[in-house]
Amino acid sequence: MNMSRNPLGRDTEYPSSYDPGLLFPISRAENRQDIGVTGLALPFRGYDLWRAYEISWLDLRGKPVVAAGEILVPADSPCMVESKSFKLYLNSLNQKSFDSPAAVQQLITDDLARVVQARCLVQLYLPHVFSQLSCAEPEGVSLDDLSLDIDVYQPDPSLLRVDAGCVRAETLHSNLFRSNCPVTGQPDWGTAFIRYKGSAIDHGSLLKYLVSYRHHNGFHEDCVERIYVDLMQLMNPEHLSVAINFLRRGGLEINPVRSSHPFEVEFPAVRLARQ
Repeated sequence: MNMSRNPLGRDTEYPSSYDPGLLFPISRAENRQDIGVTGLALPFRGYDLWRAYEISWLDLRGKPVVAAGEILVPADSPCMVESKSFKLYLNSLNQKSFDSPAAVQQLITDDLARVVQARCLVQLYLPHVFSQLSCAEPEGVSLDDLSLDIDVYQPDPSLLRVDAGCVRAETLHSNLFRSNCPVTGQPDWGTAFIRYKGSAIDHGSLLKYLVSYRHHNGFHEDCVERIYVDLMQLMNPEHLSVAINFLRRGGLEINPVRSSHPFEVEFPAVRLARQ
């Protein structure tokens, strides 16, 4: 893969005409090797749910149309799409004329499928239905009020502790997650979710572990997969789901979900209030 084409971290002119070639794929396999995930048999199911808030095009009379969008990319796709390239691609639609929102939706669906090499789902929302993107508060128990001493800011699974003699089913979340773009170093903020059934995890140790990503450089999707693998190796639970709802940058937010079970629509597909 020619990373020299990657627009991330480079000065870039915004496109004035439609250009699907702007979409830049990133191989998932290369990053998964770092966490011991190789081959086609993945240890998780999941998806990356993108929300795009700056979609616009022209109708056949030249009048602008604006929309928001939800895009679901399956975790088993060979590639993911680099976020800045996706932003530039969406901007390339700004001066293109379409006869209907359905035509725009289909074009985005087809273009993304070619880049990630898998079927994607795209849903556009016009202003009169923006309310369907309503916000919700995180489910489950917050870890954020725990009183802890923390001094580790690179991912360290040895921080995690479980009680093998106690089985528990719970959903935990923290707003304190931060990682960094591996190219630009810009911080990426998010709300992390852990849902499991198995040996009870010590809440303080989990919060320390999540905070340890504070100086870590990694793509959103890779962070979620690393957390999933670390927890699965330690806990071997009956069920595990890991997700992070990242805040938007450049009009885009990414919400990766990885689970030992088939997709759970409610986890965490809702848009959080802080997003």
